[in-house]
Amino acid sequence: MVSKLPGSPEDPTWLAEVTYRFTFDAAHRPLPPDANAARLRLERGNRAFADLLDRVTLSKPARLSIDINPHDVGLLHGHSAAPKQQPFAAVVGCADARVPVELIFSEGPNDLFVVRAAGNGLGDDVMGSLSYAVDHLKDSLRTLVVLGHSRCGAVSAAVDVHLEPAKYMSMTQKDLRHIVDRTLVVVQLGATWLERVHGTEVIRRPGYRATLIEVAIVLNAALTAHGMRPGLNLVAGGDIDVVYGVYLLEERLVWAPRPEASDWFGLAPAPTDPKDFVVLCDLLASCERVQRLLDGP
Repeated sequence: MVSKLPGSPEDPTWLAEVTYRFTFDAAHRPLPPDANAARLRLERGNRAFADLLDRVTLSKPARLSIDINPHDVGLLHGHSAAPKQQPFAAVVGCADARVPVELIFSEGPNDLFVVRAAGNGLGDDVMGSLSYAVDHLKDSLRTLVVLGHSRCGAVSAAVDVHLEPAKYMSMTQKDLRHIVDRTLVVVQLGATWLERVHGTEVIRRPGYRATLIEVAIVLNAALTAHGMRPGLNLVAGGDIDVVYGVYLLEERLVWAPRPEASDWFGLAPAPTDPKDFVVLCDLLASCERVQRLLDGP
């Protein structure tokens, strides 16, 4: 894949290349041995993708190479059998077309088991897909990831209904109302926490709507990740972990509040209990990113 950003067609400064390279060396990208290694691989892959696009202003083309085992796309010498499915991570992503899950983690085919639904909702089809992955792909599966993203349309719609309830009446499609209904819980929670941290006048801040959207996106991803464990009979610290993060469209990095880290770019463990969730809400509502959003553009 070659992408040329706006600029002079002859200017290599604007050239970025993503190369999917086939190699029959089965050990070129071994499966992560555990959940922590799987998380680190995803984080490194995301940073490599973000760094690629940050380097397009240099004087030579920016390049990213992603190794692919040809067996993973059915290139089997002397065989006609389908390749074995062996993803190391299952990702519940939003349906938003601006979030190409494999690409933003620098992964290729057969690396990720991706399920996408507007707003990352855990409907029956999503949970059924995850149950299949946990039950049938346990030899390779190391982690489950809930991936929200900034400027999410589903969450934005719920925030607008929260701020102007009359807008709910204009939603005539039952399926869209269902998405908003499910998301309003985290929107209300985000609004409550912003008032606790910043006072009741926070709603008058110039960037309040944008802030509430972003806060609700994080809380939605965290609560969805929390709900996976009991729904799939997983335990914290088990062979298959559950993490979450939010892909920032503007910065191309995955982000999640973590009390033990100064750099929040990366994936965070799913909250395990109400105490964990309260800590998350406090961190999120008072963090520098929220402060900047509240101040407006």
